[in-house]
Amino acid sequence: MTTTLIRPVAKAAPPITRKPANRVSRWQIYLPLGLYLLFTLVPFYWMVVFAFRPRGSDSLLPWPVTLDNFEHVWTGMGFSVFFQNSLLVGVASLISTTVIALAGGYALARYDFRGRQAFLVGMLCTQFIPGAMMLIPLFEIFRTLGLVNSLWALVIAETVFQLPLSLILISGFVKNIPIELEQAAWVDGCSRLRGFFAVVLPMLRPALVAVGSFAFIHSWNNFLFALMFVNEQDKFTLPVGLAFTIGEFSADFGALAAGGVVAAVPVVLVFAVIQRYLVQGLSAGAVKG
Repeated sequence: MTTTLIRPVAKAAPPITRKPANRVSRWQIYLPLGLYLLFTLVPFYWMVVFAFRPRGSDSLLPWPVTLDNFEHVWTGMGFSVFFQNSLLVGVASLISTTVIALAGGYALARYDFRGRQAFLVGMLCTQFIPGAMMLIPLFEIFRTLGLVNSLWALVIAETVFQLPLSLILISGFVKNIPIELEQAAWVDGCSRLRGFFAVVLPMLRPALVAVGSFAFIHSWNNFLFALMFVNEQDKFTLPVGLAFTIGEFSADFGALAAGGVVAAVPVVLVFAVIQRYLVQGLSAGAVKG
């Protein structure tokens, strides 16, 4: 007679249960974001309402829609000239800042020369100096050069104040590009300049977009330099033109709001186009100093 041994079946080990991490509920995220969005968009909403509704209306909605305010500021108050001046200063500042920052940032990243660290520290220290403290020295320099009441004075001032941050961003971005890529181009017969344009420059697109957009937007919105260095109405920029829509005893809120919309639309369009490059350019340029 044979006996069969029945082995007990091993029970499966109970699954390891981990305590859930402290998860944040959705309302804890959406409520602060919603309040911040409301706080940010309400002034823009009122600007749009005042710009598009008829004068004398107290409606909470821009209805009936009218373009009289825009026609008044564009033709009657000279905002077409102010817009051209701001566009000229913004584009010229963008080009000059980007070109100089590109050359200087590449030199800081690829060449090790005496005084390099001191130069970087000096550029960082300039960021702590407010622009208002430089008004008198800049005015004296521009008066000596005959640039007072000239749009080129605004371009030079904007370029000088935008260069330190732009140089640091470009330099950090170039350091993230392996130099072996350039060396491979040199081996293939490229000169250093040609290798730069063929290898490095295409990879610097996000950084150039970030630097150029900041230079354009800062020069477009700058009020202090335009107010101090320009005193003829046909050379005013949009911020100065908006300031002159406010009288001593009254203000035309419709014209002021319409001018604000005209000044805000280019900036919104610029951010809408370059937003996908902006974060990449800022983060890549901030990895290495």
